[in-house]
Amino acid sequence: MELNVLEESKTKMVFELKGETHTFCNALKEELQQVKGVTLTSYRISHPLIGVPQFILETKSIEPRKALKSALESLKKKTEEFMKEVKKL
Repeated sequence: MELNVLEESKTKMVFELKGETHTFCNALKEELQQVKGVTLTSYRISHPLIGVPQFILETKSIEPRKALKSALESLKKKTEEFMKEVKKL
């Protein structure tokens, strides 16, 4: 995965996630929506086969980079918990 920031301000960040699909993007979007201070998060993939996911993240009381980091840490923790449960099977 490669993250390219296209636009950034105190309350808005637009970035691309090269090498990712809807699977990861949907999970990240859901985690971002849970971060306190995030007012809008969405993504689009312009072409289903060759498009690069482009996210828009808008915040109110938290910097967009901090919100993204928080969501990624939460997603990582949930993934680790899921892997532990799978290994029990």
